[in-house]
Amino acid sequence: MMAAGITDAPVVTIDGPSGSGKGRVSQHLAQAYGLHLLDSGALYRLVGLVARRSKINLAATTKHESVLSNLAADFNITFQLTEDPEEPLVVTLDNQDVTRELRSDAAGVDASRVARLAGVRDSLLDLQHSFRRAPGLVADGRDMGTVVFPDAEVKIFLTASAEARAERRYKQLKDKGIDVSLHDLFLSIKARDDQDTERDVSPLMPAEDAVLIDATNADIDEVLEQIKAIVTKKLGDSLVPTP
Repeated sequence: MMAAGITDAPVVTIDGPSGSGKGRVSQHLAQAYGLHLLDSGALYRLVGLVARRSKINLAATTKHESVLSNLAADFNITFQLTEDPEEPLVVTLDNQDVTRELRSDAAGVDASRVARLAGVRDSLLDLQHSFRRAPGLVADGRDMGTVVFPDAEVKIFLTASAEARAERRYKQLKDKGIDVSLHDLFLSIKARDDQDTERDVSPLMPAEDAVLIDATNADIDEVLEQIKAIVTKKLGDSLVPTP
């Protein structure tokens, strides 16, 4: 399982809708097992960010599919896990820290818009595959287990009700001193769910062999322990979480 070859490196995929907690779970897993991390949602947010900087109208994405696809094919991106609970993952683009820009709700909306484009998804596929290297990878996204890494050893589909996800996001923003409407957050999450599940290309759905976990009434620690047990069972003693 732990062979040095890229294609032999084990993969754990964590798919699910926006706000389900898969990002935090993926970061914890990567740190606990010493694995590489792929935040695929950040890649689509990056496409949206670069598009906005290039003055591309994201309300008419289909008109700009070839341009957006070319942008996606030329990324120099890194993910760096930190010990900071407020900012556990730092994302850089061309050596520039763009983490905060990518975490905005507007960036999330842009990501859903560009993720509908087959050309963009195709352009990002090789980049996503390049993250698969020893000792292994935790891949967080919408289609990691169905399209990007269909041969992953462990596949998790993490979900929660839209109401619960909106409340969690509301609390996160309020704790940061950001004034926001809970109702507006709920509507935004529902709209993104619809975009992600109804798009023609790689719609959000669990892989047939994924383990479904509903985190509506569970906290992050409970979910993490449940997933750790699954990872350990599937991958055996080759992966040993650190204390």
